[in-house]
Amino acid sequence: MEQLLVNKTILIAGAGGLLGSQLVAAVLAQGANVIAADLKVKAMRESFVKNGVDIEDSSLTLTELDITSERSVEALFTQFEHIDGAVNTTYPRNRTYGAHFYDVTLESFNENLSLHLGSAFLFTQQCASYFNTYQREFSLVNISSIYGVIAPKFSIYDNTSMTMPVEYAAIKSAIQHLNKYVVAYVNDSRFRINSVSPGGIFDNQPETFLEAYKEKTHGSGMLNARDVLGAVMFLLSEQSRYITGQNMVIDDGFSL
Repeated sequence: MEQLLVNKTILIAGAGGLLGSQLVAAVLAQGANVIAADLKVKAMRESFVKNGVDIEDSSLTLTELDITSERSVEALFTQFEHIDGAVNTTYPRNRTYGAHFYDVTLESFNENLSLHLGSAFLFTQQCASYFNTYQREFSLVNISSIYGVIAPKFSIYDNTSMTMPVEYAAIKSAIQHLNKYVVAYVNDSRFRINSVSPGGIFDNQPETFLEAYKEKTHGSGMLNARDVLGAVMFLLSEQSRYITGQNMVIDDGFSL
């Protein structure tokens, strides 16, 4: 089977995370060069080893990135002169993130929007600026969520200490419209932004929650991070050349 990303250089922000580390392995396997960026390079390296990524691969470059820092993000894009696409898998949040609705303070809400949505704006802006400078085809994939598309199904959180954070819904829905704004502003078919909206991704959640979630799908239950990779790589590749400003939902029917 033909590799989708041969001779392309893909920047993956948040590369040491649950989705990012598996995405790095998959993108390398598709023939790309990968710039793997994360706040903690040592932890990212350990995550790669755990996921079977060869950290000595000449196609892999590891670099530090604070997605919430304007200086750090700008410096990253001035460091490299050949980037064909990027994926932002970062998930910055504060210590009080995840509180139930009535317990969320305005200060905490605003801080989380600034951290997550603000950094998504910053990264997206710098991708557009990079394209404007180098005038080469560029595809950005931002990670949204089914809860950026539909209202939460709160019943699945019954009998758990979990909830669906209000900040998350606000941020993930805003990212989808941010994508549309930026591609409309740039107005060049060589520069594309799309998003992928996964359903819940398994991360050792309580069994009660997993069972309740599975009942809302067509049988799969929670996704594995690898279930999202194919859509991301398709959007990075030339097979999706004229797809832009769109949101791809991957949830086994959860949002129906």
